[in-house]
Amino acid sequence: MTGLVSFKGSFYAYNSGGSAGALDLRDTPFSGAYDLGNPNITAWAAATRAYLTANPAVNVVVWSWCGQVSGATAANIDTYLSLMDGLEREFPNVRFVYMTGHLDGSGEDGNLNLRNDQIRAYCRANNKILFDFADIESYDPDRLDNFMLLDANDNCDYDSDGDGSRDANWALEWQAAHTQDVEWYACSAAHSQALNANQKAYAAWWLWARLAGWSGEAE
Repeated sequence: MTGLVSFKGSFYAYNSGGSAGALDLRDTPFSGAYDLGNPNITAWAAATRAYLTANPAVNVVVWSWCGQVSGATAANIDTYLSLMDGLEREFPNVRFVYMTGHLDGSGEDGNLNLRNDQIRAYCRANNKILFDFADIESYDPDRLDNFMLLDANDNCDYDSDGDGSRDANWALEWQAAHTQDVEWYACSAAHSQALNANQKAYAAWWLWARLAGWSGEAE
């Protein structure tokens, strides 16, 4: 998102507090938890409750996983979903954004995808808001191939020839075929590639805009 400001301009500016008309985005403000699985799979809920009680102006909460969905059981995910639903009921003026876990190379039949599908199904059935992290990591901007089905991981490595070994990288391939600073921008991307981070930044702003009332249609 920082790179997007340089690439597209100050319309996409953000800071903690929302000064100068920017989006108020408070990254990792919680005390007592670091993500949905650290230090455990429940601490984030208490941290959220304490933060919202002390900061009543906050109207959106997004928690992400690190790698914990890969090893999660169906019961673990049910716990996550139940805690999120409970917080929504407790804080009805706050929008809570659900999240899938990042790709780990285990493919369509892997536990990660099964647990991500569990989260997706719950969100569809209960009209929840989902930032589908894994889906973003599954496609390049042309969306011609689902690289998750080719055992892609969060670094965008995938198995191009079906021999069981990840031998190609969809993000680097797309970047090489397209002009930097016109179609994509270089940026820091933890555990991944710049193009993947580009897509996540655009998706995040789409999310913020929809939550703020944008219809999703060009104006």
